[in-house]
Amino acid sequence: MIDKREILAANPLLSGLPADVVEELMAVSVLKQLTDGECVYAQGDDGDGLFGVVQGRIRLSNSSRDGKELLVMLVEPGDWIGEVSLLDGLPRSLDAFAMGDCAVLFLPSARFDALLKSKPELYQYFIPMLCRKLRLALSYVEGVALFPLAARLAQRILELLRFYGVEDDKPGVLINVHLPQEDLAKMLGVSRQAISRELKRLEADGTIALAYGQLRVMNTVALQDELDRYI
Repeated sequence: MIDKREILAANPLLSGLPADVVEELMAVSVLKQLTDGECVYAQGDDGDGLFGVVQGRIRLSNSSRDGKELLVMLVEPGDWIGEVSLLDGLPRSLDAFAMGDCAVLFLPSARFDALLKSKPELYQYFIPMLCRKLRLALSYVEGVALFPLAARLAQRILELLRFYGVEDDKPGVLINVHLPQEDLAKMLGVSRQAISRELKRLEADGTIALAYGQLRVMNTVALQDELDRYI
């Protein structure tokens, strides 16, 4: 059985919280089990609370009226989603769907708002979450406006490496998240064929190594050089 207290206490974004606050959070949180493809929340929904990913992964995306999807990010265990709507009171700006079987810790907005009002100093723990999302959003806008696809792909791979990079017994650093080329294409708003060409070029140069649904970075310096040409 999943221990809510252990999950919340171990979360890096909420580490250092006073013991009484942790107890209050335990009292208002609900553990939810999700199946593959199940909707956590949809764009336009009311911000009814904050979700902490306990197990599995959550896919955050945005869709146009014609059904074209922009994949914003993949959220791993230990991270939180939904904090923007929780703090500004506006509707959800993204769709969130479970990838595989998932478990999330749900903190309802009404009771969580009451906790924040009684202890306003807690806002400092949520500022890093907002700043991370803002930086990510700004990097997307900057990339689309200024960079060619080669540089945007290098930028995105470096971001994924920073969040999901794992060293193992093989050369290079594995991006430890299932990453089909189609998902990379959706992250950058281009065709799968365009992403495939760029990935093959990087693989031929020895910068990355590809396997089914996986990407391993062999030369971080070369990726950074690719990006630096346009900064």
